[in-house]
Amino acid sequence: MRPILKSNKLDDVCYEIRGPAMEKARQMEEEGHKIIKLNIGNLAVFGFDPPDEIVHDMIRNMHGAAGYTDSKGMFAPRKAVMHYTQEKNIAGVTIEDIYLGNGASELIVMAMNGLLNNGDEVLVPAPDYPLWTAAVSLSGGNPVHYVCDEQAGWMPDVEDMRRKITSNTKAIVVINPNNPTGALYPKEVLLDIIELARQHQLIVLADEIYDKTLYDGEEHISMASLADDVLFITLNGLSKNYRSCGYRAGWMVVSGEKRHAKDYIDGLNMLASMRLCANAPGQFAIQTALGGYQSINDLVGPGGRLLKQRDLAHKLLTDIPGVTCVKPKAALYMFPRLDPVMYPIADDQQFACELLSEEKVLIVQGTGFNWIAPDHFRLVFLPNSDDLGDACGRIARFLDGYRRRHGRG
Repeated sequence: MRPILKSNKLDDVCYEIRGPAMEKARQMEEEGHKIIKLNIGNLAVFGFDPPDEIVHDMIRNMHGAAGYTDSKGMFAPRKAVMHYTQEKNIAGVTIEDIYLGNGASELIVMAMNGLLNNGDEVLVPAPDYPLWTAAVSLSGGNPVHYVCDEQAGWMPDVEDMRRKITSNTKAIVVINPNNPTGALYPKEVLLDIIELARQHQLIVLADEIYDKTLYDGEEHISMASLADDVLFITLNGLSKNYRSCGYRAGWMVVSGEKRHAKDYIDGLNMLASMRLCANAPGQFAIQTALGGYQSINDLVGPGGRLLKQRDLAHKLLTDIPGVTCVKPKAALYMFPRLDPVMYPIADDQQFACELLSEEKVLIVQGTGFNWIAPDHFRLVFLPNSDDLGDACGRIARFLDGYRRRHGRG
């Protein structure tokens, strides 16, 4: 019979966070092995629970969650998001500028579907959260990766952005705080990117899902608060700051230069209507989350669990010969570098699979985040301190053996 093939739109799409190594881990678990999973920022499985008041409000309102809501979302949670934009100093946002979604992920795809024609280009960071690259490709566009500079604390290289803008470029994606590096961008860098967007009439898509997961007293600046003459699409949600990944409650805010974007906004409205609505139970969580006690501050502040685990993971990893890592200022991840002389890795996906086979530790290779060389990997520092110490010890043991096997011991 004629083979049934996947769409060629998927040829350039990958999502290695749930890729071959995770499939291998699943098979190993079925064989009875216990795997330490450092590949996904899935907070609940590591004992990070959502705030009680969110859970209680969802339960109380479940009787009203059976019907479709407005295609953009319920009024009360959208009003709460509008108030949040005011707290972030984003001007001119109305209820109609806010779209609720099944997590920010759905809205990322919607934003790209509504914007791109075949051959249009979008500047995406390298490394990036790979859904951005995938969403551009699936929408018929070409992702063009600009470099974030590890030597400068993983700051975006604005000159590299400038060099890569063409007549086909439609938008710039900025992930701040950044996944996978944990970098947090200062106002000066954000203003430089906005000026670039202004000069070339580009849309700025700002992924700010970790805007409260900040360490060492750092503060987050929303890009859309810095200008009103550029079109901004800002994405956020409850998954990370409120430990509610499975609730799939996210939002997208259109702000800035909206006067010349009516046709695009009409397209977003059409796409929102086509998916009918975001899930209603998750919508019920938004108002309570944004208006309630911000328990994330207890986790990232002095003595907080996330802060302690970040510091522990950073120390244990950088104590390994040939491993360096820019200390994250935000988010839940580290993106350490392996000295290519000490660790001559040709295929970092194979490297991740070997680590999994030998030490039962699952990480994601750096090229899975569209990084340019096989010399990085990402891990989450969500396991409790004992498990995190065990995992880093296993990584250290594996790397010691790797150096010896390749004559670098």
